[in-house]
Amino acid sequence: MSSTTDVFNRPASISLAGRRFDNVFFSAMALLILATVFLGFAHSYYLAGIFRAPLPSPIVHIHGAAMSCWILLFTTQICLVSVGRVDIHRRLGIAGFMLACLMVLLGAWVGTAQLVRLSADPKFPYAKFLPFLYIVPLTDDLIFATLIFVGFRLRSNPAAHKRLMLIATIALTGAAIGRWPFAFLHNGRPLSILIAELAIQFAFLLPIVGYDLWSARKIHRATLWASTFLILLEVIKFPIAFTPGWRAFTTWVQYVAR
Repeated sequence: MSSTTDVFNRPASISLAGRRFDNVFFSAMALLILATVFLGFAHSYYLAGIFRAPLPSPIVHIHGAAMSCWILLFTTQICLVSVGRVDIHRRLGIAGFMLACLMVLLGAWVGTAQLVRLSADPKFPYAKFLPFLYIVPLTDDLIFATLIFVGFRLRSNPAAHKRLMLIATIALTGAAIGRWPFAFLHNGRPLSILIAELAIQFAFLLPIVGYDLWSARKIHRATLWASTFLILLEVIKFPIAFTPGWRAFTTWVQYVAR
């Protein structure tokens, strides 16, 4: 093999450029996600005293704490790699995987609790959208769980691993984006607002694609399939949510969970 190419047949200068700026890029993305989550939940959670915040139930508090721990752990893991402490990064990775599993369970639990709570509220103005509101957290759960599982399996492939973990975390930003204090995310038809939220969430994928093209002259396979998977599931949840089958399932869940 020529000394001017790496194992993926990329020119050495391109491979080195990618490795040199990986730490900067992924650290910047982690901080962007951290800022996104803080902005979304600052008023209702972080600046409201966290566990003193007026949330609907204790399980929502636990879910909020788990989500916050994940974002902080994700940022910490990237920082550890940046400073060369891969040994600590690997040890924390096991705890991170266990936390991710807990978050999937909590996400389904909180989504179901919200469905039951809103369906019992006669003043809730969007009762016909309840099946859609229920499919949102379950879809996010499915995307997150799948990408985390594959990312954990590919932890011996750093380039794929870091992209999968990043895109998995992006899949969790929808709730935070929907709480940004901007009028266009709160005024208008519910469907229009949800489309706007998705558009912003999808925009988080563009820097990853751009970085791949700049650093390797092509989109990394992990970026390509993980982004496609995220976008596909987020889009197809719209028609699925309004099918008779999903409505019947939502009604059954309400009956069982009460």
